[in-house]
Amino acid sequence: MNTNYNLKHCNSKFETPINLVIRWNNQKLVYSTQEKIYADYFEADKTKKLWQRAKYSYPGYSELNARLDFIESEAKTAFRRFLNDNKRSPTPTELRAILDVKIRNGVDRFKPTLFQFIKTYIEEAEKNKINADTGKKIAKGTIQVYNRTFEMLKEFEGHWGKRIDFDSIDLDFYEDWIRYLSIHLNLASNTVGKYTKFLKLFMREATERGINTNLKFKSSKFKVLSEIVYKIYLTEQELYELYNLDLSKSRRLEHVRDLFIVGCWTGLRFNDLVNICPENISGDKISIKTQKTGEVVVLPLHQMVRAIMKKYSHLPNSLPPATCNVLMNRYLKKIAEKVPKLKEMSVSSITRGGMLVTTAKQKWECVTVHTARRSFATNLYLDGVSSLTIMKMTGHKSEKVFISYVKATAEENANLLQKHWDKKEAIALQGAAQPVSEALPQPTTPTQ
Repeated sequence: MNTNYNLKHCNSKFETPINLVIRWNNQKLVYSTQEKIYADYFEADKTKKLWQRAKYSYPGYSELNARLDFIESEAKTAFRRFLNDNKRSPTPTELRAILDVKIRNGVDRFKPTLFQFIKTYIEEAEKNKINADTGKKIAKGTIQVYNRTFEMLKEFEGHWGKRIDFDSIDLDFYEDWIRYLSIHLNLASNTVGKYTKFLKLFMREATERGINTNLKFKSSKFKVLSEIVYKIYLTEQELYELYNLDLSKSRRLEHVRDLFIVGCWTGLRFNDLVNICPENISGDKISIKTQKTGEVVVLPLHQMVRAIMKKYSHLPNSLPPATCNVLMNRYLKKIAEKVPKLKEMSVSSITRGGMLVTTAKQKWECVTVHTARRSFATNLYLDGVSSLTIMKMTGHKSEKVFISYVKATAEENANLLQKHWDKKEAIALQGAAQPVSEALPQPTTPTQ
């Protein structure tokens, strides 16, 4: 862009307005500075120091020139900022409106609405934007949830019958939003919480960029709903039965089963599991930097994993070839159905539509790729391995998130505690200490 100052009437005997003329891409904006000056006091000679400014002879020339410098500087800054934010040059109308705000304290008619901001935010994420918290590109799965949340908001606006914008997001909105998702759409509480979480993300980002000033979304009553839902894991016995299935008639099913077993003994997420390279394997350990959290995990190779790797030693990473997540989930159910023990019923409860819904399915119907990671964490927990040690291997940074992976039942937890007490009793019997059972007061027989 190029800028220069012109007088509206160069030959006038009266004071005449000073205009800022801005040119770019064959476009032009003549913007009034709302300042006036006699033509004789305005320097028109290019060779002079105060060209296109008030001459030294003009009373108050320094203040007027400082004002003109400020207006020109604001115009250039506004132009560049618009170009950076929108990846295009402004129209003359848009630039005029921005200058009215910057220079004349007008109303910003081009401030984005909530929906415009969300659309721009998603477009930025799709253009390989880096997550400031992780330093990594935003995952495609995350962008999909961004888009779905955006669609949900637009659908809710039609249902709500009111325009949704930054100032709409208050506690009344929240109650109607939760009711719409929970009751009208019959969504599970965790799904409702997921969409609310990302709505709050959009509001927080807009606030940090100075676009939003409504902070009602930060209220403690603007909650992200969540509940712990029981999902199955496979016991070590079930893993051995699955491993011993004869799937030689179907190479595809055999590959899926073997890769799943590796996941059950390493606890790796699917994306990390399928991206194991030869350099990640050293001796009897796998060392890999996880894609989601960037944590480096080091995992010993279970004997079952070593047997599988020997079986596929002709491949670069000594692991079975992978298929996509969707197909793997489909094949896993076909495989799991062949294990007699997985035909037992599994009961789970979930809040849907504001009501607790209990369902019962055979265990094989619930097996997915992610069952492997849950199985790894739960089996180690039931073996008495500390949570901190397991977290180092799963790559979890938050104990709260890690605990959600441990799917031990109430009875299994009780058995774990009993096992702990039995171990202490056995140690006491081997040593000089008096056994705990003998140290306790003995019950007396009531007298008649």
